[in-house]
Amino acid sequence: MATLLTEDTVFEDTSPAPDGRRVEGRQSVVAFWRAWFERNRDARFEAEEIIVSGNRGTVLWVYHKMRNGQPWHLRGVDVFSVKDGKVAAKLAYVKG
Repeated sequence: MATLLTEDTVFEDTSPAPDGRRVEGRQSVVAFWRAWFERNRDARFEAEEIIVSGNRGTVLWVYHKMRNGQPWHLRGVDVFSVKDGKVAAKLAYVKG
């Protein structure tokens, strides 16, 4: 994943509410996602729709996992900015 990010990439998480946490720089973003997937080994993201226009992209998604032994999901959207073919920003939003 690191090869797909600009050196100064930005990621804005969906939590904590109301504005989420901002992570800046490729190394910090990669470290965030490594730790997140380590804690959420059963995580699965399903893209519902992908929209691309110029240097912007939007992905509507569903996040699936088990919670308390039951299937659980959350719907959201990511807004991407691309620079020189790499992700410069990924801003995440969720329903609810």
